[in-house]
Amino acid sequence: MYRLNLPSYEIKIAERQGKRMIFDVLRRKYVALTPEEWVRQHFVHYLIEHKQYPQGLLANEVQLQVGDKSLRCDTLLYTKETKPRMIIEYKAPTVALSQKVFDQITVYNYLLHVDYLIVSNGMQHICCRLDHEHQQYTYLEDIPMYQDL
Repeated sequence: MYRLNLPSYEIKIAERQGKRMIFDVLRRKYVALTPEEWVRQHFVHYLIEHKQYPQGLLANEVQLQVGDKSLRCDTLLYTKETKPRMIIEYKAPTVALSQKVFDQITVYNYLLHVDYLIVSNGMQHICCRLDHEHQQYTYLEDIPMYQDL
């Protein structure tokens, strides 16, 4: 797999029915090891271990319904009151973080109205804080510590 611009962690990889799997600490099960999943697992561990995000407030693969269309958020951070607070979208390390990628996460936010959006391909991470009152957003230089949200 790819060397990412994220700290390493104790990765659990298994082989099941001829497929490589990686353990997802949030879903508590092994999932298919794709380049995007490699990024997701590293990023989630980075948030938990280095940015002190509570594991119990994070969820992977969250389903959203827009009319008859079903969407899927890669990772959501919730408040203690279970209100969505942050949407995180992952791409494979070979996928550039373009406006199209950011537009995808913005569509999710029309439903969720979160305060933070992050996109990461494991090499580059873009984070912005939303100001709903003034309908604008600010790009942040770094992923904030949990207590600074």
